[in-house]
Amino acid sequence: MRTYRPWLAPLLSLVFLCVFIGIWHLATQQKTAEITVDPAYAALVGQAAATGTKSAMPTPSDVGAKLWDHLSDPFYDRGTNDKGIGTQLLSSIGRVLLGFGLAALVAIPLGFLIGMSPLVYRALDPFIQVLKPISPLAWMPLALYTIQDADISAIFVIFICSLWPMLANTAFGVANVRRDWLNVARTLEVSQLRTAFKVILPAAAPTIMTGMRISIGIAWLVIVAAEMLVGGTGIGYFVWNEWNNLSIANIISAILFIGLIGMLLDAILARLARAVAYKE
Repeated sequence: MRTYRPWLAPLLSLVFLCVFIGIWHLATQQKTAEITVDPAYAALVGQAAATGTKSAMPTPSDVGAKLWDHLSDPFYDRGTNDKGIGTQLLSSIGRVLLGFGLAALVAIPLGFLIGMSPLVYRALDPFIQVLKPISPLAWMPLALYTIQDADISAIFVIFICSLWPMLANTAFGVANVRRDWLNVARTLEVSQLRTAFKVILPAAAPTIMTGMRISIGIAWLVIVAAEMLVGGTGIGYFVWNEWNNLSIANIISAILFIGLIGMLLDAILARLARAVAYKE
């Protein structure tokens, strides 16, 4: 098998990034749109020029300047609709981790029960098959109506979307533990509780971690849409608010931060999954 120098992949990634930025720069120089600004609005926001020609999309330098502004003071608080990008991201991460943690507390024990008992599996499978395909956002109106709290409703939606991958992977991992190991534990008259913790859990742990990794990715996707609906603080609300302000550079900056945080969350769980598999 042909091997490559370790620095070659990062170098190639840098080349791809430079090509992308170059194409982006050329595209924003060519694509223009007529922008008409109402004189009263222009006076209100301190803009001159009622009519002019402007790029339809921000240039890479515009977005770079916005990114620098966000990173230079990420946690400022100037009122309800004007908070730093760090504050918005921390709010979203907090909701995701809380909903994800609650889902893990439910999904992993229930997945164990389903995986260890064919009777429970057959009894619960119709409910799971009906509820699993429902979009998490479809629960948002019901949550807002019953809970009557936007933050808790968003956490509930994260709980729902995180539940199914962990539940399915836990049940699959438990059900597919090698029978030889279970037979040895039964021969040694090991209690069911001890068997669950000493035999089944270590064997099913890699599959459970895979389900958790899938769940955190889905949860981070869903929180952006959920926060657009509930408002308040959060990166999803930030994106929607900047759209209302027609600040495309801020929207692109937020999209970049969303991607980086999603990559970080996935990398953390991927490392944990590898650690579990290594121990196994």
